[in-house]
Amino acid sequence: MTYDDIRKVFLNYFESHGHKIMPSASLIPNDPSLLFTVAGMVPWKNIFLGKENAPAPRIADVQKCIRAGGKHNDLEDVGFDGRHHTFFEMLGNWSFGDYFKSGAIEMSWDLLTNVIGIDPARLVVTAHISDDESAEIWKKVAGKEAIRLDKDNWWSAGDTGPCGPCSEIFYDFGEDVPGGLPGTPEEDGGRFVEIWNDVFMQYDRDANGNLTPLPNKNVDTGAGLERWAAMLQGKIDNYDTDLFVKLKRAVSDVTGVSETNENKTSFKVITDHLRSVGFAIADGVIPSNTDRGYVIRRILRRAMRHGQMLGHNGALLSKLYPALVEQMGNAYPELGKNASHVIEIITNEENAFADMLNNGMKLLDSELPNLHGNVLPGAVAFKLFDTYGFPLDLTQMILRDKNIDVDVAGFESEMAAQKERSRANTRGTKIFWESRNDLPSTDDTAKYAPDKNMESRVLAILRGGEFVDSVDTGDEVEIALDKTNFYGTQGGQVGDMGELKIGDITVLDVSEAARADGVVLHRGIVRNKISVGDTVRPVVNSQNRAATARAHTATHLLQAALRRVLNTDVEQRGSKVSPDSVRFDFSFGRAMTDAEKIAVENLVNEWINSDMNVAHEEMKIADAKKRGAMALFGEKYGDIVRVITAGDVSCELCGGTHVNHTGEIIRAKINKEKSISSGIRRITMSVGALA
Repeated sequence: MTYDDIRKVFLNYFESHGHKIMPSASLIPNDPSLLFTVAGMVPWKNIFLGKENAPAPRIADVQKCIRAGGKHNDLEDVGFDGRHHTFFEMLGNWSFGDYFKSGAIEMSWDLLTNVIGIDPARLVVTAHISDDESAEIWKKVAGKEAIRLDKDNWWSAGDTGPCGPCSEIFYDFGEDVPGGLPGTPEEDGGRFVEIWNDVFMQYDRDANGNLTPLPNKNVDTGAGLERWAAMLQGKIDNYDTDLFVKLKRAVSDVTGVSETNENKTSFKVITDHLRSVGFAIADGVIPSNTDRGYVIRRILRRAMRHGQMLGHNGALLSKLYPALVEQMGNAYPELGKNASHVIEIITNEENAFADMLNNGMKLLDSELPNLHGNVLPGAVAFKLFDTYGFPLDLTQMILRDKNIDVDVAGFESEMAAQKERSRANTRGTKIFWESRNDLPSTDDTAKYAPDKNMESRVLAILRGGEFVDSVDTGDEVEIALDKTNFYGTQGGQVGDMGELKIGDITVLDVSEAARADGVVLHRGIVRNKISVGDTVRPVVNSQNRAATARAHTATHLLQAALRRVLNTDVEQRGSKVSPDSVRFDFSFGRAMTDAEKIAVENLVNEWINSDMNVAHEEMKIADAKKRGAMALFGEKYGDIVRVITAGDVSCELCGGTHVNHTGEIIRAKINKEKSISSGIRRITMSVGALA
């Protein structure tokens, strides 16, 4: 049975047993705790928690997954055995409060033995040590004694969240393959391979490890398609199955090299990484230096290195992508739909890294004769990373065949030193303020509705890197108060301008309100003497504040318009919001056309002219997620968040200042769109009077 055959048989079986067939969810999960969709249950997590309604009581799907970053990471093992993948397909059937242990076990056994025709003698089953019920069901359904295990038969997607006992089915590849039964010291030999896992989602685990019963008893199953293909095609190695054989043939066509015992690892790495890179970019991931974009960049670069080991320099995965579309495009139409876009992004990445790879290898080769022992100094590994873009794991992979290790501790020390230098360069006066632990947080909700009559007390004055008790006319200072209504620079929005007054006398012209942790700092030039302990009145420049609010709400409209005109996978990667001026960085793999820029600008102005209501609300983060509020990936949010909703076109978590109606923005004008790095574009836009 081919991969296409297996998908059809699996889905047809469960459809005939009352399951609704669902398409694969995106590899980009709606879960800020995960870089990628790492398991079939990820798209249904909120259903298990009772936060969302299920599309049907029973569903079945084939979910694309990536495990190559964070806790769920198989990257290092790919290529060195026959069963690890960064990208894989997970067959799954799901019950949301419908059938439970008996139904799941009966159907899994029926499909494997009666429909597909696997010899029951070659199947071994396991159950959790606490799960007598599943063990009894196996006796009744299959006449099998379940092997009772502990941690191997308890499943969860993370340290917290839905979890429960599971029952696994293993396939015996035969006596010719070394290895022992599950739970024995010899189990890693490879003879017995897990082919199905029935997870019985009964509990929600909190951060303290406490288990709370879920609202419904649910079933979450997972069956690795690649392992099924090996089992049904009589192959020990997943990479010898029909899909990979065809992809490896494409590698030979592109590189001009045939697969041999000596280069098998490179063929495995390239074909695996082709799937991860291709599918991720098709789902909207842009290679970058952060988060999931960095993971995909690392994978792409590892593939290029293995191409170089085959004697092939230059473009590789971009040339192989059409073969991926040919083999998997019918099952996953998004591959073909976005083909030119994906190829363009991969080509740009490959071109950028090709010279770096060659130059980095020259540096590495020049250092090897100087080694004392078989360890590369951490400083050299860091230079490869810092100068040539070699992730540490790429350097380790290159040296593995030479039996040379890397001084990881030395590498991490160099990395820490660079980060500290970077912090010292960017923190400015923050380093002085962070030494003060006697100052209260002044970043509170007062900034959203400035009170012109607020009175505050001066707590600290910083001048020239020194805290002083008093300053006089002309001094450039930063001042901390016991409370303030100024918005301090944060989240891409510049801080307020204004004045500090004593009575009607201005004592400080505030050019910018900055922040150090939770303390708002009033930065500017002293107009009249001011001392620690003085009572002052913080007065925000209302015109400047209104212009900044216009720009911030316009930024939200801009992102919404980009997602409509370009694609919904566009993600914000940075911004600067100034009075009537926007700088917005976003993930996209090519320059926008003139028509696209016009369409985006027109859409933003259409929303402005419609004078939509802009709601500013505080709510629990769980409620914000239910509403579909967009969040910045990597940003940490508390239990209570601020949600800004503009009509029905934009809903985002945001702590900035905003208008109350879009009509207040007046107008928007896109000035420029350009590239700032591979896969990241920047738009500058004027709004309001400036537009």
